[in-house]
Amino acid sequence: MNIVLYQPEIPQNTGNIARTAAVSASTLHLIKPMGFSLSEKALRRAGLDYWNLLDVHVYENFEDFKKTYPNQQLYLLTTHAQKSYADYHYRPDDFFMFGKETAGVPEYIHKDPLVTSIRIPMLDLEQARSLNLSNAVSIILYEALKQNSFPNLR
Repeated sequence: MNIVLYQPEIPQNTGNIARTAAVSASTLHLIKPMGFSLSEKALRRAGLDYWNLLDVHVYENFEDFKKTYPNQQLYLLTTHAQKSYADYHYRPDDFFMFGKETAGVPEYIHKDPLVTSIRIPMLDLEQARSLNLSNAVSIILYEALKQNSFPNLR
């Protein structure tokens, strides 16, 4: 499975997601700019102690990411989607993109023909805009892993 973080801003969220990716044998893709440094000192300070177990790729921008994976199925998690993540069957090589914590992703990514928008059902309250990013990643990732009988996991 592939987790894509578009311009992540909070190092602790990325640290939690990196740990989840590492223990689930998933690949983490980070699209710049990021709100933190990937230096060893910064990673340690953010609690990214699983970084050495992680398959991680960094891209300069969304276009750079798309050049690398031009035809891959990309699911975009967004509160604006009509369909729930539970409405789909996922393959082991699918990509799940999550937007930056404060702003999501730009409209042009929503309109990309290879992007399928999905949402996690939740109350429609203005005070509760969305789940924490690392929690949302865990929900989606483990649903996709379950659908594929937890490949390479015990």
